[in-house]
Amino acid sequence: MDLQQKLKIYRISNEEYQKINEVLGRPPEGVEWALFSALWSEHCSYKSSKVHLKKFYSSNSRVLESFGENAGVIDLGEGERVAFKMESHNHPSFISPVQGAATGVGGILRDIFTMGARPVALANYLCFGSPKADRMSHLVDGVVEGISSYGNCVGVPMLTGQTEFNSSYNGNILVNALALGLFRPGEAVFTSKSAEPGQFVVYVGAKTGRDGVHGASMASESFEEGDESKKPTVQIGDPFFEKLLIESCLEVMKEGLVESIQDMGAAGLTSSAFEMASKAGVGFVMRLDEVPIRDQGITPEEILLSESQERMLLTCNPDNFPALKKVFEKWDLDAAVIGEVQPGKTVDLFWHGEKIASMDPDILVENAPLYQRPYDPWSPKYQKPSLAEITWSNENQEVVTRLKTLLSDIRGGGKNWVYEQYDQRVGGQTHWDCSQTVGILRLPDSQRGLGLVLGCRPYVMRLDAAQGGMDSVAYPALQLAIKGFEPLAITDCLNFGNPEKPELMTEFVAAVEAMSQMCESLDTPVISGNVSLYNETGDKNVTSTPSTGVVGLRKTIYEIPADHFTEPGDEVFLLTCSQLTFNGQMAECEGDALAGFGEIDPKELAQFTKAMTSLGSKEFVTATRVVGKFGLVGTLAKMSLQGMGVRVSLGDRVERYSSLSTACFGEVLYEVIVETPEPDLLLKEWSSMTKESWSIQRLGVVGGEDLEVEGIFRIKVSELQKCSTSSWEKHFETLA
Repeated sequence: MDLQQKLKIYRISNEEYQKINEVLGRPPEGVEWALFSALWSEHCSYKSSKVHLKKFYSSNSRVLESFGENAGVIDLGEGERVAFKMESHNHPSFISPVQGAATGVGGILRDIFTMGARPVALANYLCFGSPKADRMSHLVDGVVEGISSYGNCVGVPMLTGQTEFNSSYNGNILVNALALGLFRPGEAVFTSKSAEPGQFVVYVGAKTGRDGVHGASMASESFEEGDESKKPTVQIGDPFFEKLLIESCLEVMKEGLVESIQDMGAAGLTSSAFEMASKAGVGFVMRLDEVPIRDQGITPEEILLSESQERMLLTCNPDNFPALKKVFEKWDLDAAVIGEVQPGKTVDLFWHGEKIASMDPDILVENAPLYQRPYDPWSPKYQKPSLAEITWSNENQEVVTRLKTLLSDIRGGGKNWVYEQYDQRVGGQTHWDCSQTVGILRLPDSQRGLGLVLGCRPYVMRLDAAQGGMDSVAYPALQLAIKGFEPLAITDCLNFGNPEKPELMTEFVAAVEAMSQMCESLDTPVISGNVSLYNETGDKNVTSTPSTGVVGLRKTIYEIPADHFTEPGDEVFLLTCSQLTFNGQMAECEGDALAGFGEIDPKELAQFTKAMTSLGSKEFVTATRVVGKFGLVGTLAKMSLQGMGVRVSLGDRVERYSSLSTACFGEVLYEVIVETPEPDLLLKEWSSMTKESWSIQRLGVVGGEDLEVEGIFRIKVSELQKCSTSSWEKHFETLA
């Protein structure tokens, strides 16, 4: 095999090959090729993004663990802490949707219980292509099946989620999984950086097979048409095995038998061993022939690169190994000593007594290539000189006709088919589930509420990467705030296209910098996350999609404002902190170009969010909702879908926004609808917190069976319900 063939197989560039020669003082040999291929891949090294990730606001007094660990951990006070993280499984899910999505769930769960936290919630952020695109029904069906089958079997509830559709995802779907785990008072946080010389290196969990070999490097490149042939690089998961692994690992941690621990995720044993050694500043001796295997004839290279699921690598003191092994045997799991921690910084790999590699782990981990990919300063292109310049092609169509069309669209209708397949209540801690705008857990010791919302509206990103990046943080934080939650911290999953294209790298940098500004203004640090690049098929990139998960805390789970109208006679108000107004999702559905006026001010928006946290905790506020997709009228319609109608007046809104379409369906960042039985108390509270640039408007009164906008339209709520519930069947007739 000539050199160029070898470089192609191991996905190593000519420039990187030269660097390998420099650091080793010679060409790579034997399994060294596999080591560099895996740990210098984009997926493991973050070589295109690392220089920009350092810009994130990532620490405050609540943060206990952040980047560099399996998951971030924050202090909730009262002895309670929470670990959470979000990761992508995009490439595997496109190739093999059931197993790709399932193992994405399994992998993110392991990141959580590796820290010593019991997993208590899952969430997912999904982006699919046009419903009629090739294979899309198969992909949607498979991804939802994979997520539900794994999560339901392992016994962790699906708390919340978000599902988007756009043709940019026709060739690359996005499957992002989030897991959240809880530390009870007195429980320890475990890390991967505590290995010390003399400790045993122990392999636990399922046996190693050939599945997932070269999975990390596969996830670091673009697709070509027909790349479903890469199925052998997709891992195969077993949720029942995962459940055993959760219980056994938490048991040995509780008994103090573990010193350091890491999940075998991307790049498998290679990543776990070299990263643990590098972080701790130690060396490992590892005997690969002692790794439990299920495929006879498996080679050392395959053992190193296998991404077989449900496996962990840990270190323990030799005196504790018998007790540790006994626990894993009780759960019918392997626990095998495959090496020792040694002084010095060298990882020595042996195969039947022969040393096949010896390397400083920092060469592979800390000294992986870092690229300064070309990018340009961000320049907004969406801006119109005034609100009047935001035009609509369907301006003359009846508002009610457009509303019914939008609610029947896959982008605007209900996603019940998706979330009803998930077990959302197992474990008994779920207070609000996927059917509501905020996922809420009851904290078992303090009885406080822990809220979770996912963010990133891809259509805002298509308007502008900087404004979309800010919105990916601001919108979910505001959704938490209006329910009385204080946003605390964030995890993210940065899904972008080919970083070698300057225009894509420009979007990446703009989004990251904007997200960091918003995080710092809100004092919500980014404590964990993932970057997924090369989401590209042929020459087509996905919409740049920085998905987020925002966690918030509330003093009590009682009297949380509802998402929907609740009581006849209650009054409805609109609270506005107007910064950016644009034509939004409505424009895309009707084929108009996205356009807007204004821009987000992160500091002012943070003040508004803080004010909404205070307001959302008041007993006189009975329902709240952030105005989102399809603007004010679309949000009023969604608040009516539980059966309670409302009668509102737009007042001078049409004149202020220069068009009926903008007034009804345009999206103003940011507006909040509030229902209250005591308007005087609301107005008094508002006057004590408001700024001059904020406004409040009385919209109308809750009641009846209709949604009525005075002088414009009136429609039965039952008609709106039919539109919303029929959207899925209308677009996906073939789904099971």
